[in-house]
Amino acid sequence: MTKTVCFLVSEHPFLDARIFKKEAKSLHKSGYHVTMIVPKRDGYLFDIDGTTFTDQYLEDSFYHEGIKIITYDQMYPEKHIKALHYNLKSGKYIRFTDPLTQLGIQQQADFYHAHEFFSLYCGVGIKRCLMSKGKPCNLIYDSHELEPDPLINQSSKTKKLKNEMLESMIKEIDYLITVSESIKAWHLSVNPTIPVEVIYNSPPLATDFKLSKNGKSQLILTFEGTINKKRGSFDKLVKIIEIVNQQLDVKAKIIGGFKGKEAKQQLERLPDHIQDNIQFTGWIPYEKIPQVMRDVDIGWIDLDAAHSLNNRYAMPNKFFSYLNNGIPVLVNQCEDMATFIHYYQCGYVVPKLQATARDYVEALIALSANRNELAEMKYQARNVMESTFSWEHMEKRLINVYQQLTETS
Repeated sequence: MTKTVCFLVSEHPFLDARIFKKEAKSLHKSGYHVTMIVPKRDGYLFDIDGTTFTDQYLEDSFYHEGIKIITYDQMYPEKHIKALHYNLKSGKYIRFTDPLTQLGIQQQADFYHAHEFFSLYCGVGIKRCLMSKGKPCNLIYDSHELEPDPLINQSSKTKKLKNEMLESMIKEIDYLITVSESIKAWHLSVNPTIPVEVIYNSPPLATDFKLSKNGKSQLILTFEGTINKKRGSFDKLVKIIEIVNQQLDVKAKIIGGFKGKEAKQQLERLPDHIQDNIQFTGWIPYEKIPQVMRDVDIGWIDLDAAHSLNNRYAMPNKFFSYLNNGIPVLVNQCEDMATFIHYYQCGYVVPKLQATARDYVEALIALSANRNELAEMKYQARNVMESTFSWEHMEKRLINVYQQLTETS
């Protein structure tokens, strides 16, 4: 009999690369019946760039690429953190009245797979309800990020409540999936007995791949994803390009970037000599990213690791996207990425928790001066994805988690 899986999503867009493109489709391909319960904003589903789908995906429930999608109006549970904390501590399910929990209960699934802190809360309510009625199920927590983050600027009361909630919820899950070794270790410090698997944010192996030649003098630096105060500063990137071009020929290619019309507005405010050195590709379909990375030499990641443990432990999608295309990574001192880069010799780490534009310029000058070393980094980047870390390898880990739970149920 086909096993049923229900993904619980409280914040992410339904087409999220990890959730839909990789995990849901891999499980569907492996014979599982997959349902995703996903949030709408202002009555519409939203895309990875934050824009809403106003002319498609309008039904409350539909199938997309073999996956059943069920929608609900997005909740903002952080406003009611005390009530949620009470509900967890009660040990009961009666007060779990939110739409995500109620829709989840209706699915009567064999597996519930929660993708955020608050969707895990809903998963606990679902499991309590079904188990009380004699319906066994397994609850998986897919911790994409570290929450609560002890270093972020948040009230001590909220942090305390969230920590107590996590301690309670983690006792009721059957398997934990994380995106980095440090996040795995952090959760094990909360509950050392829980089974854990690290499934990295890796893309499928890029096909039709050719290692870029080092014959050109120009360097192309890329940034993939959303540019905002949390993940990559546009002003810092502009300053990098402005300073480095006093010595080298370096262009920036931004894949994704801003939301809506902001990219054009940001570019138009720049001097002409800077505009000429920055290219916006816009938001590219997940499958076509390798095509626009073919001429790229270095992939940039900049995170504030001083004020966020989550940033310090991060292994983001863009990290593996760069490696997948044979692109060495330039990043500041984020522990897990730094450890990976040093071990596999596939990039350059600026040894600062908060790096400046000039720090990155010095790194670019050093990389440009050592083209043979840069070429070796490119080879190592692609090789490590082929041998160990592409989604084809991560998919096996995912399916193994489900098989283990099936065998022990």
